[in-house]
Amino acid sequence: MSIIDNRKAFHDYFIEDRYEAGIMLEGWEVKAIRDGRAQLKEAYVIIKNGEIFLFGAHISPLPTASTHIHPDPVRTRKLLLHSAEIEKLIEKVERSGYTMVPLNLHYQRGRIKCEVGLAKGKKQHDKRDADKTRDWQREQQSIMKQNRR
Repeated sequence: MSIIDNRKAFHDYFIEDRYEAGIMLEGWEVKAIRDGRAQLKEAYVIIKNGEIFLFGAHISPLPTASTHIHPDPVRTRKLLLHSAEIEKLIEKVERSGYTMVPLNLHYQRGRIKCEVGLAKGKKQHDKRDADKTRDWQREQQSIMKQNRR
């Protein structure tokens, strides 16, 4: 079940491969995500010291968060993957020029997971083509709906 989708990622990139990663979260972050207070629009995934981190994801703290903690909404969060997957991702990013982007946050057996996409950037004309085909699909659906009546 998806919590938040990063629709901007599908507009800006060709997604070639997907990986499911766990996220190291604090308690207040889990509560805020369950309340729908997370945003992935400007987030991206970085590699640091052979580990993978989610950078720029914004999780707004709940107003009822504990008084003894000082939440940082945009802190860098570590992503948890198998070492073989991490090596494969690092190789593709460093050698093949791919980018890693967070696609969505979702629940998997009660835990919050992040789907990471291995992506290539789209050029401006590719974005226009995607918009044209999406508009044409929408127009086709409306024509089909009118013909059924």
